[in-house]
Amino acid sequence: MDILITVLQRALIAGTPLLLATLGEIVTERSGVLNLGVEGMMSIGAVVGFGVAFTTGHPWLGVMAAVVAGSLYSLIHGLTSVSLRVNQTVSGLALTMLGVGLSSMWGKPFVGRPLTAKIEKVDIPGLSDIPFLGPILFQQPPFFYIAIVLGLFTWIFLYRTIGGIRLRSVGENPKAAESQGISVAFYRYGAIAIGGAFSGLAGANLALSYSNSWVEGMVAGRGWIAVALTIFALWNPKRAFIGAFLFGGIFVLQYILQPLGIAPNLLSMLPYVTTLAVLLLDGLRRDKKSLHSPAFLGEPFKRGER
Repeated sequence: MDILITVLQRALIAGTPLLLATLGEIVTERSGVLNLGVEGMMSIGAVVGFGVAFTTGHPWLGVMAAVVAGSLYSLIHGLTSVSLRVNQTVSGLALTMLGVGLSSMWGKPFVGRPLTAKIEKVDIPGLSDIPFLGPILFQQPPFFYIAIVLGLFTWIFLYRTIGGIRLRSVGENPKAAESQGISVAFYRYGAIAIGGAFSGLAGANLALSYSNSWVEGMVAGRGWIAVALTIFALWNPKRAFIGAFLFGGIFVLQYILQPLGIAPNLLSMLPYVTTLAVLLLDGLRRDKKSLHSPAFLGEPFKRGER
């Protein structure tokens, strides 16, 4: 029983940064903007968060810096894809390559150096003592609780508020949205900035809570998994919970299977092979409308164009 509790607890921890990044990508893509720069934004958030926390000794100051850095960095994608209307795939890929490169360069002085103050697990009084569920759900790092709250707020915003309905209408039909007086550029810039903030927070989660010290390439492809999870979740925050924690379990599975004699290199491929399988299954769907993707996803928009 103790082993099962430990596995489930670690699965939630491993799935939390994936959930945060996926929620941000859902908001961005709901506005009709394809952003493949999640890996780069997470890398920027991780290195800025770690650098600020290491220098100041205040991890929560690092978290705030990571959120701001991720959001500001994402606006490069806003400038290129919304204002300049360049190819969104190319812009996102460039954002990833630049972000990973900057993270590697800025993080070199911190390689192998642990934080003096790390964000540790928090026990929720009264609830953490509940048998079985208590250790799994209520003895988690603060990032887990933040991700749960943000996931609920994201769903409420997208489906229960005027702002969310307008944002989704921009992704479904920007021309019709503009005819109703909705500023397409405003909503797309806002969605990109929110997506960047979520990715920066996911990077801070990895640098300030998940890892014990700075490791080059810390994000390790999780940004790409978040992009795949957005498709898996059908652009719905509720399904993002299932996908993120399922993939968190796959990350933990590596450590469970390793004592059985399976090669570590083979096990480390497991999350990425699963990601490819998810994308392949979605690609094989005959009815593309069943994916519920925003109708104008990846399509640039020019104001006043008919």
